[in-house]
Amino acid sequence: MNLDFSDGVLTVFLDGEIDHHTAPSIRETIDEKILQDKPRVLKLDYGSVTFMDSSGIGLIMGRYKLINSCSGEIEVVNIPKNMEKVVKLSGIEKLGKVTVKED
Repeated sequence: MNLDFSDGVLTVFLDGEIDHHTAPSIRETIDEKILQDKPRVLKLDYGSVTFMDSSGIGLIMGRYKLINSCSGEIEVVNIPKNMEKVVKLSGIEKLGKVTVKED
C-alpha cells in the first residue's frame, strides 16, 4: 500500500489481498493519515487488489464515515471487474464516486 497526499487529495493505492487479516493495519494507516492531513478527498485506488472479502467493503464504509466527519468526500477507483458486482450490491455508489478498472 502506498499513500500520496497532494492538493488536498489523499490517494491510497491498495494492493494484494484485503481480508480480515490485512484490513486492520490498512485501516489504521489510512485513519492516521486522514486525521493528520485532513484531506478534502479520500481516493481509494483498488487497481492492484487481487482479492477482497467483506473486509474490503468494511474498509470503504469505515473510511467514508471518518472522511465524512472531517467534511471530506470519498472516491473508490479502479475496482477490478471481478469485484464490481460485490461493490455495487453493497451500495458504495451512494456514498461517493465509484469507477471500475478499464482493462
